[in-house]
Amino acid sequence: MDFKEIVQLWENELPKESKLYEELIALKEDEDALFEAFAQSLAFGTAGMRGVMGPGINRMNTHTVRLATYGLAQVIKHLGKEAMDKGVVIAYDSRHNSQTFAYEASRVLIAAGIRAYMFSSLRPTPELSFAVRHLGTAAGIMITASHNPPKYNGYKCYGEDGGQMPPEQANEVIRHMEAVDELFAIPVVTQEELLASDRFALIDEAVDEAYLAQVDHVPVNRSIIEEAKDLKIVYTPLHGTGQYLMEKVFERAGFQSIEYVPNQKEPDANFSTIQSPNPEDGEAFIEAEKIGMAHQADLLVATDPDADRMGCAIYTPSGYQVLTGNQIAAVLLDYLLNAKKERNELPTNGAVIKSIVSGELATQVAADYGVEMMNVLTGFKYIAEKIEQFEQSGSHQFLFGFEESYGYLVQSFVRDKDALQATVLLAEVAAYQASQGKTLLDALNDLYARYGFFLEKTISTMFEGAAGPDKMAALMQQFRDEPLTSIAGEAVAVSYDYLSQERHENGVVSAIDLPSSNVLKYHLENGDWFALRPSGTEPKMKCYIGVSATDKASAEQKIAAYETELTQYFK
Repeated sequence: MDFKEIVQLWENELPKESKLYEELIALKEDEDALFEAFAQSLAFGTAGMRGVMGPGINRMNTHTVRLATYGLAQVIKHLGKEAMDKGVVIAYDSRHNSQTFAYEASRVLIAAGIRAYMFSSLRPTPELSFAVRHLGTAAGIMITASHNPPKYNGYKCYGEDGGQMPPEQANEVIRHMEAVDELFAIPVVTQEELLASDRFALIDEAVDEAYLAQVDHVPVNRSIIEEAKDLKIVYTPLHGTGQYLMEKVFERAGFQSIEYVPNQKEPDANFSTIQSPNPEDGEAFIEAEKIGMAHQADLLVATDPDADRMGCAIYTPSGYQVLTGNQIAAVLLDYLLNAKKERNELPTNGAVIKSIVSGELATQVAADYGVEMMNVLTGFKYIAEKIEQFEQSGSHQFLFGFEESYGYLVQSFVRDKDALQATVLLAEVAAYQASQGKTLLDALNDLYARYGFFLEKTISTMFEGAAGPDKMAALMQQFRDEPLTSIAGEAVAVSYDYLSQERHENGVVSAIDLPSSNVLKYHLENGDWFALRPSGTEPKMKCYIGVSATDKASAEQKIAAYETELTQYFK
């Protein structure tokens, strides 16, 4: 069936009074947009699916949500009655259609005979991860597009360990999705039947309290918080899910001088006060800076719409300085490990886990405390998998996990990045530094004095449209066909192809003991590195660069040289 036949099918099947039908008719006026929406199916990767909302098989809408849930339901049914009775827990964020999509998923699950728990109102992604473990469900669904623009939404699947679904299970979901011949024939119960079903339950405060009780254990030294009454913090959820629980976390931890950004406290699917609801972007702090300057705040904190990522900015005499995810992770890790060392609680088998594209300053910190740093593929599910392996084997004790994209996990009662845990710990570190007459920036500079100046940069190049995936695939193939031997005059010492799972050094090929993934990474003879990977959730190619030097100016010079040469490939 070609894309025009699929368009006609949708036009025939959609109710004429529905918004999707109206959008489809309007879309037919733009042939290119129509082709992009219907020429291929929305990809369901190992992190689920994410895309622009609207009609079409390549868009987020009630029917693609039903399809994904049908695939998940078949996997659960195959596991048997016990898994069906355990059920699935569903949460959703503040985006357009998020609650609608959550109900649609519930309707499919109940029609399949699978128990469904759904939060009665929006909740953060880390609480969804926690809820899977707390309720003992077979799986979880989070309706979110994280930090993407307002036109996006997404669907993430979680396994019974509370981590994002591993590739093996995700592939099974995909297999069942691809076997569906009639998209509009997927069984669903009516909304009335859903609400009347004894297999469906709305959940809220009881799970909140259980989650908050665990977060209560994240602070290391509450006496430091009690003494830091003058520490002033500004927090913004960037119109997302974080406000309700973050207020409780701050209060329960003992922080007293918290200001909230009034025009960003409430959920807003249009993210009307910001260009992008992404704490990686310094512009996300513009409104928080206004409140910060008015109250002379020491620390600004922002969480993304589903509150799994956290960013911060530190007060300086010349204004607020935004820290990177790698910098925040290094500061948090040093504080945690030092506290454990002082209490003689540093385990001999302790381990920190990071992604292969995250910075190396934290690696230096871990090594200094005799703690092993483990590298995994990009995606917090791989960190969750490692934690599960630790618990099953007893080989290591998890101490901290992070990704450079502003995701951190302090304690493993959640199996995804958790901005609420990270925020309360960061606030404690800020309180500790204040007690020493210092700031978080001083803590970072102390690390640079000990280990050298580490600097990273991520370059993202968009490849939008139906041809985007092919262009990115061709670019990655070019790097494989014509291996780089040097960059900006610096020789490549070791290269890693995570797709073929091969490590190349001095003509010798050895195996990489990680799952296959479309990533290329290069280590240079001077210790610097860079990596290339197509995003798994957005139409963009990402290039990561990491350097170390004796000072900031030298590090910036190296970054600029590498960037100039690498970006030539993306034009």
